[in-house]
Amino acid sequence: MDATVTALTIDKLYALIKTQAATILRLEQEVAELKRQLGLNSGNSGKPPSSDGLKKPARVKSLRERSGKPSGGQPGHRGETLRQIENPDIIKQHKAWNCAHCRKKLTEAMVTGVMKRQVFDIPEPCLEVTEHQASIYTCIYCNGITKAAFPEDVISAAQYGPGVRAVAVYLNCGQLIPEDRVAETMGDLFNVNLCPATIAVMGVKKAAELKPVGDTIAAQVAAAPVKHLDETGFRIGRRTQWLHVASTPGLTSYRVAAKRNSLPAITTGIVTHDHWQPYFTMSGVQHALCNAHHLRELKALIEIEQEPWATRMYAFLRKACRTVHRAWERDAEALSVSTQRRLRRLYDKIIATGLAFHQRKPPLLKTGVRGRRPRRAGYNLVLRLRDYKDDVLRFAEDFSVPFTNNQAERDLRMMKIKQKISGCFRSYAGAENFAILRGVISTARKQSWNILDTLVKSPAELLFRLSG
Repeated sequence: MDATVTALTIDKLYALIKTQAATILRLEQEVAELKRQLGLNSGNSGKPPSSDGLKKPARVKSLRERSGKPSGGQPGHRGETLRQIENPDIIKQHKAWNCAHCRKKLTEAMVTGVMKRQVFDIPEPCLEVTEHQASIYTCIYCNGITKAAFPEDVISAAQYGPGVRAVAVYLNCGQLIPEDRVAETMGDLFNVNLCPATIAVMGVKKAAELKPVGDTIAAQVAAAPVKHLDETGFRIGRRTQWLHVASTPGLTSYRVAAKRNSLPAITTGIVTHDHWQPYFTMSGVQHALCNAHHLRELKALIEIEQEPWATRMYAFLRKACRTVHRAWERDAEALSVSTQRRLRRLYDKIIATGLAFHQRKPPLLKTGVRGRRPRRAGYNLVLRLRDYKDDVLRFAEDFSVPFTNNQAERDLRMMKIKQKISGCFRSYAGAENFAILRGVISTARKQSWNILDTLVKSPAELLFRLSG
């Protein structure tokens, strides 16, 4: 009897210990997940800086490293110091009437030199009114009346010219100022009384006018050997739509779509992106992955999970980037074959270390009935780096491929600021018009074109510039 009781007690204790072990493992897993959530910020993940909240750390450590160069302008930097010009618009002469020493009267004949100082200022803005007069002729032979034609863009008895429209569109779409404040600004600067609805109509007409330019920019981006892709949520009429950007260092094309996976029609070249999986469904292209994303993920693993392989991979990617930059500065066309092989061997060695590290860890508990067993964030990253090695290291084999996808992210940043200022777009057409205008403005800035001049010029002139 005692033996039976003892056996039952041991079985119960064994079951209790087993249950407690499972509970401890589950709680440890939950604690690790919560610590990771609390440890993520804009410096070690893809979270935006606005998500850091008011209780930010003293200073988020930058991914950049010290270059050893002194701060400020570097030797050989051209600089932007304001310098005097030879032919000023206005000359004001200042005279002295009495000698500063003997107080005797001075005359023009005593002038022996001139000191010059120039003040650069903005003249008082004013509206210039141009009257177009079309002559009316009465034929002396048949008494027929002939009217001279006005220019095509002069269609009303009184209207605003292309300069006013360009400034309004630039302030609204270039500087992201809401329409009512654009109206206030135009009134304060130029004494032009515009209502917000008029400014909106100006934007609609300018977008329709520049649509062929936007289409040409999109085609040129698609044909470029290397392009950057990214996407972000875009609020339109209380619903989340998507804004896609395809860009190069000299061109920017935006496109509004109802679905996130509505990818651009690109079939050639190399596309640089952040490893969003649908991009890999694009046929006919090669891929280059954003290593800034990898560095942020590795930084989180270093700071939160403290995984040793992540420290090595972080240092490797930074060193590989510096190696490419030094070779590029020497005007080398590519890294030597031996250097590329050495980088790949070191990369494979770090990946093997990371895989071994995670394979020694106990597997995570399955939280649901369906699907595969979850994996740790570090394990997912090391598997991704292993499976997409060529895309991760493409920057080291082809100098035309950048280390990061920062180009696309910079091109999207101002679009997010637009939503922070204005909230959302009321209509899909309004969002499309803004995307066209913003793409042309961004391209003009990259090409070092004057923005107002770009918005005044005809589409034919802009297309000619792009073709050159």
